[in-house]
Amino acid sequence: MSPPRAAPPTSAGHVLEVLRAEGPLTRQELQDRIGLSRVTLVERLDLLQRLGLLRQTGHRASSGGRPAEILEANDVGRTALVADVGQRHATIAVADLRGTVFAQAHRPLPTGHLPGETLSGLLATGRELLAETGRADSLCAMGLSVPGQIDHEHGITVAPPSMAAWQGFRLREPFGEALSVPVLLENDANALAFGAYCELGRPDAALVGVKVGTGIGAGLVISKRTHRGETSSAGEIGHIRIEGNDQRCDCGRRGCVAAIASGQAVLRQLRPTGVRTAEDVVRRVRAGNPEAVRVTAAAGRLVGTVLATVVTIVNPRYLRVGGAIGVLPPFLDALRDAVLANAHTSARDGVDVGACVLGSNTTLAGVAGLVADEVLSPAAVDALVVPETSPVP
Repeated sequence: MSPPRAAPPTSAGHVLEVLRAEGPLTRQELQDRIGLSRVTLVERLDLLQRLGLLRQTGHRASSGGRPAEILEANDVGRTALVADVGQRHATIAVADLRGTVFAQAHRPLPTGHLPGETLSGLLATGRELLAETGRADSLCAMGLSVPGQIDHEHGITVAPPSMAAWQGFRLREPFGEALSVPVLLENDANALAFGAYCELGRPDAALVGVKVGTGIGAGLVISKRTHRGETSSAGEIGHIRIEGNDQRCDCGRRGCVAAIASGQAVLRQLRPTGVRTAEDVVRRVRAGNPEAVRVTAAAGRLVGTVLATVVTIVNPRYLRVGGAIGVLPPFLDALRDAVLANAHTSARDGVDVGACVLGSNTTLAGVAGLVADEVLSPAAVDALVVPETSPVP
């Protein structure tokens, strides 16, 4: 999607933006915040109502006269297909723009899976889910998260070595051409971080999200937006090198955090005990297997030591951890202890460390939230309003 143009501060899109950020509000409360005349505000609200972007949610008690209607942005009437593709799995879901998931399908993926086949399968499944939920007519966008850095201009990913076939593949085309809707792309760790941010009610606070599955990645939400960095590589903590460790990483270097403490690394260390899959790790940890608990806690401690530096630099209010391995109690507890032991005192005292509440759906919620910010932005809304206000020849 191309960057949106700036909207006038009194446009219908701006009115909706205020409602999204501060609502629900009465008309009077909205007028006080924006400064529009009553006539102009009514005109803007009528436009938003006709576009299905506004809804009434109740009435505010009044000391006299009729109770005032309470209005909010309608982020539940439109639908997004949201998908998360990883090195070992793919999930696609039908969700509204608030992130509520109506139906989803999870598919394991073979090693070395090909993008054309994988995305074609997701598209077919997505269409089935839209039909099952009866929300095909309200589809407004598609959102896809994948590992690696995203080239947003060209719609391609700088894929991790374990997904070499995805390198340079145009990710938007299979969905955009078939569904005729905009397609938004995001790195999976960024999507998870934004999902955790949405879980918390979009607070006015910085958040660091960490995904520990097959690999390790982090995402940053600063000033209510994902922070991607100059080359879309912000948060690549998995490839910070640890001195004194010579374990080879998939990236070709040695001593990376991912080579030592990722889900893949934990799996490798436990393989001599009969562990073969990430699900085996989860089952053994939950059963209290001493070796599985020890290896998982050691991985969490190492990731937490690295995150202590991130917390000291970014100074977030929230640190949220997700991924199949990341949410295991031995991993999360050791990570938290390491962060609190090693971060600078002032940063440490202000950070709330915890697991992603929505679990595996956190990434999907993040993709839905990013889609909402795109299609409900002031510029995007005003582009919809133009036909409504253009004179008829």
